Amino acid sequence: MRCPFCGNVDTQVKDSRPAEDNVAIRRRRFCPACGGRFTTYERVQLRDLVVIKSSGRREDFERDKLARSIRIAMQKRPVEPERIDQMISGIVRRLESMGETDISSKVIGEIVMETLARIDTVAYVRFASVYKNFQTADDFDGFVSELRPAGTED
Repeated sequence: MRCPFCGNVDTQVKDSRPAEDNVAIRRRRFCPACGGRFTTYERVQLRDLVVIKSSGRREDFERDKLARSIRIAMQKRPVEPERIDQMISGIVRRLESMGETDISSKVIGEIVMETLARIDTVAYVRFASVYKNFQTADDFDGFVSELRPAGTED
């Protein structure tokens, strides 16, 4: 593993332990050339996924891009970071186990929304507002009114 500080390719693993509910390995590394310390994560990747955008454009699936969008939706919500990591790993495992290498962005968005709805309603609405491209307050109002149980009007 190349040192991110000096570029040395001869770094040493100082500590390894399970991470993210035993679906990844966290490794603490040390660079003997510059003394830098850094952490890497190792995960199983079942297959290379390709995202088919609504425009028809194809791009490689990026776990970090998925994680970034979920973390933005979960910002300042009372959900533990470990729980968010587990959720992201679960979504990726679900996508990889679908049996297809090409997955539409619509399917990914629906899976994320379904997962967020079970964990945090506010994060669900935040993600949906971007995913469904809300343009006006009425878009929010219509969406949120579908979430309210029948007979509970403000």
